[in-house]
Amino acid sequence: MLGQRFINSDTKSHSKNNTVSDKPRTQHAAILCGVTMVSMLISPLAFTQIGIAQTAMSQTSGLSQLPSASNNQGSEIDPNVERRDIKEFDIDSENVEITAFVGVISIEDFESSAVYGARVAYHINENLFLEGTYGLATGGQTSFESLSGGAPFLTDEQRDYRYYDASLGYNFNGELFVSEQWVFNTDFYLTLGAGSTEFGGDERFTVSAGAGYRVLFADFFAVRLDVRDHVFNSDIIGEEKNVHNLTFTLSSSFFF
Repeated sequence: MLGQRFINSDTKSHSKNNTVSDKPRTQHAAILCGVTMVSMLISPLAFTQIGIAQTAMSQTSGLSQLPSASNNQGSEIDPNVERRDIKEFDIDSENVEITAFVGVISIEDFESSAVYGARVAYHINENLFLEGTYGLATGGQTSFESLSGGAPFLTDEQRDYRYYDASLGYNFNGELFVSEQWVFNTDFYLTLGAGSTEFGGDERFTVSAGAGYRVLFADFFAVRLDVRDHVFNSDIIGEEKNVHNLTFTLSSSFFF
């Protein structure tokens, strides 16, 4: 009985010792399991935060690069080019043009001679203008008079050549580039008109047509070159015919 009792007591004590030693192992396993679960929960959040931080850094670096790109692009599109000063003269705001001219007239059958006179023009607009002309010249000898030396066809007084007419003109505006800094406004124009011519003791109805070129050297001053043809019917040398009398003139104009 005593031996059995000792055996039973040893058995109980051994089982009790096993129970006590198993408790720390159970607690340690529970702690490890909890730590593992916590790490599993924390790790996705950590990776998410890292991804958000990387995205924010990339966006910030992209924004910091934008100004430099825009500055480079702006410097290429907007080069630093210096403007040059150009002096350009327009016609004065007044519409009246007064012209004095001198040149050569070729009177049909009566040689060429000097001609001079004046013109007054009113500019209706930039293109249209009305112009009145008065000119004086002296007729020379005919070829017959020069070769034969006979009696003259006309007296000295009859050789005075006077004409006046009124014309309608049309300007074709342009520019004349003299240098990089000087540009002048120009006009090429055509005229058509009618008037009267006194020559050979008679006064003849005359039709005039011509062309010219005007260069404005200032807003009130211009130089002109003109070619005009004055056509009228004449029977001075016997046969009645239409005669053409060409004038080539150089003139100075002033605007008022």
